[in-house]
Amino acid sequence: MKKSKETKYIFVAGGVMSGIGKGITASSVAKILQARGFTVSAMKIDPYVNVDAGTMNPVEHGEVFVLSDGLETDQDLGNYERFLDINLYSVDYMTTGSLYLSIIQKERNLGYKGKCVQVVPEVPNAVIEKIEKAAAHHNSDFVVIEIGGTVGEYENILFLEAYRMLKNRSPENALFILVSYLPLQKDGELKTKPTQIAVRSAYAVGIQPDIIVARAEVPMDKVRKEKIAINCGLEEADVISAPNVENIYEVPLNFEKDGLGNRILEKFGMSKREAKLSSWKILIKKIDRPGKEIAIGIVGKYFEAGEFTLTDSYISVIEAVKHASYAAGVKVNIKWLNSGDFSTGSRAFKQLNECDGIIVPGGFGSRGVDGKINVIQHCRENKIPYLGLCYGMQLAVVEFARNVVGLKGAHTTEINKQSPYPVIAIMDEQRKKIDNKDYGGTMRLGDYKAKLKSGTKIQKLYKKSSVVERHRHRYEVNPEYISEIESKGLIFSGSSPNGKLMEFIEFPEKMHPYFVGTQAHPEFLSRPLKPHPLFLGLIQAATKRKK
Repeated sequence: MKKSKETKYIFVAGGVMSGIGKGITASSVAKILQARGFTVSAMKIDPYVNVDAGTMNPVEHGEVFVLSDGLETDQDLGNYERFLDINLYSVDYMTTGSLYLSIIQKERNLGYKGKCVQVVPEVPNAVIEKIEKAAAHHNSDFVVIEIGGTVGEYENILFLEAYRMLKNRSPENALFILVSYLPLQKDGELKTKPTQIAVRSAYAVGIQPDIIVARAEVPMDKVRKEKIAINCGLEEADVISAPNVENIYEVPLNFEKDGLGNRILEKFGMSKREAKLSSWKILIKKIDRPGKEIAIGIVGKYFEAGEFTLTDSYISVIEAVKHASYAAGVKVNIKWLNSGDFSTGSRAFKQLNECDGIIVPGGFGSRGVDGKINVIQHCRENKIPYLGLCYGMQLAVVEFARNVVGLKGAHTTEINKQSPYPVIAIMDEQRKKIDNKDYGGTMRLGDYKAKLKSGTKIQKLYKKSSVVERHRHRYEVNPEYISEIESKGLIFSGSSPNGKLMEFIEFPEKMHPYFVGTQAHPEFLSRPLKPHPLFLGLIQAATKRKK
């Protein structure tokens, strides 16, 4: 595909160890370039053999983030979207599995015209082709490409080779940033040797890093910068300090303090530009000066000992809560509540009363479901502000059907296929596939439009008559029970354009101050400077309860 402009490519890879913030680094690099008036997009390369992230365990890999066009991806795509306030698409994500699958399909379709297909150069060429396709899709001035894993590993070596080949073909349009870790000694000294070794690992595959982002617990001093520069063949201005921060949205401003944005332009032979980050600076001031403190409980199943991976498993929900709190001028303390603790008669319900609002996020499977239903009942009866996301909405319908409508044994057929009242069920066109254990194509993924009932809380929160939200689920509210459920007071305040699929639920204010559920995942569309209406509504209701 022919590009309409000469795109610049910035690759971001890791050194020393994983989990040091490559995704936030890539997002922040993209942000400071965007702030200079450039069009910027971002990509993630995952070295997993999975074709996409949909089947990856969130305990091991973190949240599955869903793009507008429905692709299930790594959580870093969410960081890119939040920092840049743009939508990304399937073209912006690749895995080892998806790459090899496309190459094999091309070979089977005689796309290589009968020649022997070798790992090199065909795999790196396919990587470069997809990167260029993404650049053309967004018409980008810059594409920031994060390579998963760590330099020196076997898994990502072909992606590093793709960079080397691209750099060789067009040296003026490719740049390599190594995000490396500097351990802090007890005496307060940052050790540079692991980073030096990581750079030598890059040398071994033909790559000279252009810039090193040095992650550490504390800011890096001039002596350490000079030492890294001398030993790694760089100038001191190419070594960027990246200390730990209170919140991730400070990182672009820290990069600006170290001159990273203009240094990148200089390396590309481009003129310096001033970064316009005034709104971002105002955001940081709001974060640093919060007002009243409120407590929001998040009820999930990944909170047991040995599985305390909260930040990764629910990162978009966490960030959406934070975005809303910034706008509302409050500080949120998130309380993690294990759904398995809320059996009937449990003392754990005291924890709910200590919260000013409760969220039951999305999920799959039977684990912890009874506890979640009990939590929802407690929130309904005790008028605790509640937001149910996807599964959290479905289980709210189940709870209401059982305890208010009187449909004893009501359930979702995801858990109980023999329920006498299947108020949540699979749609007819999907049921056959599910019965045959053929799960492909059975989920609603990506953007779907919903029409909103006039005068409802949902319509007032959105201030629109229709909205588009992202989805990731199979089961729906069973149309057979809608009238009966609504007759008892629960409002289905939004539906698909044809009226068949229920998208939102709520109680009128006379019944509950804030009880809202959505079949979608609104957390995927929340932005630091544009909090999502449903999360903002929850935070505002929780703040009133605090009074």
